[in-house]
Amino acid sequence: MLLHPPLRPMSHRETRKRLSVGTITLVAVVISCLVSTHARAQDGQDPAAGGALMLQGKGLASAQPAVRLGTDMDVTVSGQILRVRVTQAFRNTSDKWMEATYLYPLPDDGAVDTLKMVVGQRVILGKIKRRQEAREIYDQAKAEGRKAGLVESDRPNLFRNSVANIGPGETVLIAIEYQAPVRQLGGEFAMRLPLVVGPRYVPPHSLTDGAATADAARVIAPLADPALGRSLNPVSITVHLAPGFVPANVISPYHKISVVEAGPAERTVTLAAGEEPADRDFELRWRSASADPTIGLFRQTLGNQQYVMATITPQAKVEPGQLAPREMIFVIDNSGSMSGESMAAAKQSLLHALGTLRPEDRFNVIRFDDTMTQLFEHSTLASAEQIALARRFTEGLEAAGGTEMLPALKAALIDDHPEDTGLRQVIFLTDGSISNEKEMMAEIAAKAGRSRVFMVGIGSAPNNFLMHRMAETGRGTYTNIGDGAEVMARMTALLNRLTAPAVRELAVRVEGSALSLTPERLPDLYAGEPLVLLGRGDRIEGRLVVTGKIGDKPWSQSVDLGRSVESPSVARLWANRKIGDVEAQRWSGQLESEAADAAIAELGLTYEIVTTQTSLVAVDETPARPDGARLKQEELPLLLPKGWDFDGLLGRDAPLPAASAPPPEQEQMIKLPQTATGFLGAIYRGLTLLGLGLVGLMTLRRRHVVELRS
Repeated sequence: MLLHPPLRPMSHRETRKRLSVGTITLVAVVISCLVSTHARAQDGQDPAAGGALMLQGKGLASAQPAVRLGTDMDVTVSGQILRVRVTQAFRNTSDKWMEATYLYPLPDDGAVDTLKMVVGQRVILGKIKRRQEAREIYDQAKAEGRKAGLVESDRPNLFRNSVANIGPGETVLIAIEYQAPVRQLGGEFAMRLPLVVGPRYVPPHSLTDGAATADAARVIAPLADPALGRSLNPVSITVHLAPGFVPANVISPYHKISVVEAGPAERTVTLAAGEEPADRDFELRWRSASADPTIGLFRQTLGNQQYVMATITPQAKVEPGQLAPREMIFVIDNSGSMSGESMAAAKQSLLHALGTLRPEDRFNVIRFDDTMTQLFEHSTLASAEQIALARRFTEGLEAAGGTEMLPALKAALIDDHPEDTGLRQVIFLTDGSISNEKEMMAEIAAKAGRSRVFMVGIGSAPNNFLMHRMAETGRGTYTNIGDGAEVMARMTALLNRLTAPAVRELAVRVEGSALSLTPERLPDLYAGEPLVLLGRGDRIEGRLVVTGKIGDKPWSQSVDLGRSVESPSVARLWANRKIGDVEAQRWSGQLESEAADAAIAELGLTYEIVTTQTSLVAVDETPARPDGARLKQEELPLLLPKGWDFDGLLGRDAPLPAASAPPPEQEQMIKLPQTATGFLGAIYRGLTLLGLGLVGLMTLRRRHVVELRS
């Protein structure tokens, strides 16, 4: 007699969905339980005892939040530096006293230096403090019923605003300011304002470490149900464009804009619709109306030190000559976060790249979600038959499952011929929606060898911090493809640059003064790509000389430091970039973690910028919340980035863990019976689904690869 009905064969899509649901259920429940236990232990409670359970809203928000949020961004572009003021209005629509937190992105090369909290007619200025001290000041003010604002950095490009004691019907404004360099590539200038954080995948192996679990929890926010509409957190943007020359071809590829002439060489740019939902990044691009501009040198005096920012740009075109055979490793992300437009754009990008390979080139294709497949055991010659096989493999990819990027990176960096002096280029196609960025950078720092890593960020809100840092550590470049319409132009431009000889063996010297320059590790340069150097010294004079080789020919460029233009932003940009050097030393093992944290804290305090070790805190000295009035905490939900497929990411029938999604107006303390959590059962169910999905998936994968090769 059969105790169980026979199992029917699962389709590839059913297997992937079961695996995806099992992974999400397991990871979400475990992280909720571990974070909850850690929070209770921090509060002096026995984690094993029943009673109160601290929960953080990390699930699906299915109702409008009580605290509504609106954001205004005012940007001034002066030459090659932009200054941004972000004003967020927190409006309490309920009859209760509220605390609201909101996770939002900023450019990873931006330095946040100002916090203002506006309450009625009062403006309270924030002060920079060590992270723990700032949190203690905020918590004390919150407990005493005083209004307080806190800006913390959870990643160089991820910040969290917390606002305590917002009264019923009241609006509190939080304004922060930062500066960042303008990007330049091949004569085109661009600025990018990140507006939304995509959901981050948390690798299960990181859940065994309490610190890693807490770190992952800081980059996770509730996700708004699409049924709530696109009215959550509307954004208005104004850009005052004064690049130092007459701008031309001013465009925004992802938003409709209005451009008004504000002077002979100035333009005012606004959103054509007035405001837009915060579901995709805003980008503005422009060129010079005349010859390529020469402005690229800025200076600032702060205290007894002088600072300089210099942009060195190689020639726009490089004659490739006889191009030697290359080895190209393509890594494509087909995880659940790539569902929808992102997967289509990634596949189209890879298919285009495959078409550029020559018979003498070698290549391989690696795809990953929470599993990994290498098309070939080793890189193979790009024959017509092998290219056709790779095209069929690419066309058959579907997006589902988790984002285990680290195994794919390790496989891509394995070099069978490390003694070869030829080009070995690793091209990643991904949105980078992971929480374990540090592991990725450490792996590249340790194992890159002669490989160069090029990141292609796919989608409307990629993880720019990960993309920039992986490319920088791997001495490559980063390209963003925001939607399918850009695939051909962006990939063609990237692949054309990669065929030209890189400017290699870069070296920098200063003739006439001594400067502490950053970045310390210089990247390779490709045609039209600038090298941005920031320096600090007792005086700024003489010439800055950059040398290198294009092929076997020497190459050099120099700039006269005496031609630099005054700017109030250079010192903090130097400090922010110096922090990147410290992090790179941490990843490569040159600095212990504690020493790196101490160095970052010192830079943050000295230059008064927000870092992972320093925060800005503002406190109103006047108590506002009446004695006995209870404070409710609400973490504001985020929209799903434009182009992401909600059903593909979670599935409408995907079970959401009960412990991870409290109601939107959840009080800070939630009373639950000892038997109510049931998290062990949920973990077992998640493991079962995960196991079934893995078994079925691996069977299908073997069969699929065999079919492709036969």
